[in-house]
Amino acid sequence: MIYYYLTVYPMEALIASQLEPKKFASYMALGSRKGSAEQLIFITVKPDCTKNIDWEHAKEHCKTKSDGTLKNSVYLSVYRVLEHIPLEALETCYLVTRDGLSLAIEKDNSGKGKTQAPFHLYQEICPVSPLAVSTLHPTEFADHIINGNGKISLPAMIFADMQVIDFDDMKNSGNVGGFYDHNIEHLKECLLQIQSAEGKKTKIVDRSYASRFTYQVIGTGIFAARGKEMVCFPMPSHDELKKIDYDWGRSALIF
Repeated sequence: MIYYYLTVYPMEALIASQLEPKKFASYMALGSRKGSAEQLIFITVKPDCTKNIDWEHAKEHCKTKSDGTLKNSVYLSVYRVLEHIPLEALETCYLVTRDGLSLAIEKDNSGKGKTQAPFHLYQEICPVSPLAVSTLHPTEFADHIINGNGKISLPAMIFADMQVIDFDDMKNSGNVGGFYDHNIEHLKECLLQIQSAEGKKTKIVDRSYASRFTYQVIGTGIFAARGKEMVCFPMPSHDELKKIDYDWGRSALIF
């Protein structure tokens, strides 16, 4: 059997593999050599969902070796993949830790999430990766970036809704690692600007924050948007996560 995986972090690619998702996650995070360790996010994809991918190449080259070893990976594309994949072809999102453990998150087709906050912090993941603050709900934010009137837009995007801490009580902000240790005053200023009467609805905070992106700070979940459509991969609460996969939570430094 051939599986198809859209990796969206740390790079965008479509990969065919004979490894089932959990084993693929471990292979991609740890590799076949000692010393390799990498956090990544990928989504399973239905095959033959677009004419822009050479699916026959995967069928020809993603085959079991003569010694019975499964084929780990065949790269089908590493450029502008997301924009060609219909949202209905996206299936399950996997958050993979640096030691190869993976958390499977099923798709919520309503695409609305649960957040009602007055402002949001969004980490764009694919195909670009700035950190942005916005007064827009996730659906509105995606529509603004994809279908807005600005000169800069994206054909499709994946982004995460991040936890916003209490800046007046940093010591009791919860387990969010060192995400907010960098240039906190600038972030506060950006939040003030979007909340002012004459402020923009959305403002980029940092263009390189993705290097500090961790699962600890994911809020509502991860969103995928294309055209006028959007779906959500909702992040489990801490209580839910303890029941679903406590070991993954420990590996992700959530517990």
